Amino acid sequence: MILRSYAFRERDNMPQTFTCDGANMSPPLVIEDVLKEAQSLALIVDDPDATRGGTFTHWLVWNISPKTMEFQESEAPRGAVEGRNDFGNEGYGGPCPPRGAKSHRYMFKLYALDKILDLRRGAEKDKLKRAMEGHILEQTTLMGLYARAI
Repeated sequence: MILRSYAFRERDNMPQTFTCDGANMSPPLVIEDVLKEAQSLALIVDDPDATRGGTFTHWLVWNISPKTMEFQESEAPRGAVEGRNDFGNEGYGGPCPPRGAKSHRYMFKLYALDKILDLRRGAEKDKLKRAMEGHILEQTTLMGLYARAI
């Protein structure tokens, strides 16, 4: 399974448009080579370099159809469910590291699952991860970088 973006390459800087310094909209994503056995997909976007409290969650999306080939810029796929990010909102919250800090890594982690999750919209990452336990068939990651100017 492959996850990539038209907006940035693996280990490359994310355009400002997709951050708190820009339009704060989610980047376009392309999904390829999903296992035929997959019943759904889930996406977790987080920042393991967050300066407070460890990893910071930016976006949670699940029950994505395994036939989905791309996420359009600024939206989750039709029929998918979004969770609550660490900004306290449902949906996407773009990179927003402290000004002057070194580049943070933003991990777009895509999971192929053997079931559709019975999880309500607005759930937080710990609930999503528990619901996925024992049901992950395959996973892949796309990493983008971002640092804010002083």
